[in-house]
Amino acid sequence: MNFFKNLIFIICFLFVTVSANADSHDNQQNIIEKAKEINQKVKEQQVKQNSNISSEIGQEEPLPLNDPFVGDGSLGGGTGVKLVAETEEDKKDLSVFNFKLVGIVNGEDESYASIIDEDGEIITLSAFEEISPGVVLINISTKEIVFDKNGDSLIAINFKNQVIERNN
Repeated sequence: MNFFKNLIFIICFLFVTVSANADSHDNQQNIIEKAKEINQKVKEQQVKQNSNISSEIGQEEPLPLNDPFVGDGSLGGGTGVKLVAETEEDKKDLSVFNFKLVGIVNGEDESYASIIDEDGEIITLSAFEEISPGVVLINISTKEIVFDKNGDSLIAINFKNQVIERNN
């Protein structure tokens, strides 16, 4: 009799265990399907939000055609280089009068100055470098750069686009 009771108990136990595993397996598949549905809904909401944002923003503004690091955006018009020289011969002799100062980089060991000509060509010079024969960059400060013209005079260019000739 004990044998039959144990046999029935084991059969019932196996039946309950098998049915419990079958239920949990179905639940796992349902959870995966629900997760896929939620993921799909989230993707649809993101697409709607992106379309709303793009319709509100409209077309993007085009980028400016001038280089913001060059300085004055209109190189050829309106605000030219202010010349502080007395005669036309002085202006022609000094090629420095055709340049604008656009940037200075000072370091512990070296300093550099960037100047731009009327054609938009940028030239970067270091200290004691010649821009033309006889015209040497001798000083770079935070306000201006100074050229030496054959030892006769000094020419300074500042950020106000003024080119000033000084006697030695």
